Amino acid sequence: MTLAAPSSATVAPDAAAPATVSGKTVLTGWHVLAMVVAFFAVVTGVDAFFMVKAYATFSGQVASNPYEAGLAFNRTLAQREREATLGWSAAVDASVGDAVVVRLVDRAGRPLDRLSLTGTLDRPATESGRQTLAFESLGDGRYRARARLDGAWDLRATARDDRNVFELETRLVAPAGAGR
Repeated sequence: MTLAAPSSATVAPDAAAPATVSGKTVLTGWHVLAMVVAFFAVVTGVDAFFMVKAYATFSGQVASNPYEAGLAFNRTLAQREREATLGWSAAVDASVGDAVVVRLVDRAGRPLDRLSLTGTLDRPATESGRQTLAFESLGDGRYRARARLDGAWDLRATARDDRNVFELETRLVAPAGAGR
């Protein structure tokens, strides 16, 4: 005896076709997974973009008192304008090994002698290791201070006469082992 299939046989839906209810697509677990993955991909992409922009525009300067430094910025700008009208310029030579030599000249290139020159050397990445420099005049606008120069240092020096102040900031990079 053979059994015949009923005439109103049900056909299994195609597994690859989305399930529909009254002609509308049903939200499945795969759809939710795709939306969550897309959301976090967008968030991660935007975060990466902002990190790259922040890193590319960061000057590396860190102030221990940023609020006060911001308030004093107008004084800093006024000092820079006074320095520009002075026309003084400085050249730094750290190739001597155990000393920093600064040469100061005026607008006409004449050496500036009889100045009081003070300064410090700081590590760019840490607050430890600060060196206070005692400059002595060598003549011809040159001033020398003994210093331990190994690796990277930020030089901050101030030159003064009776009426004027000139500030110098520069990065010095000496090979490891130099100045020992």
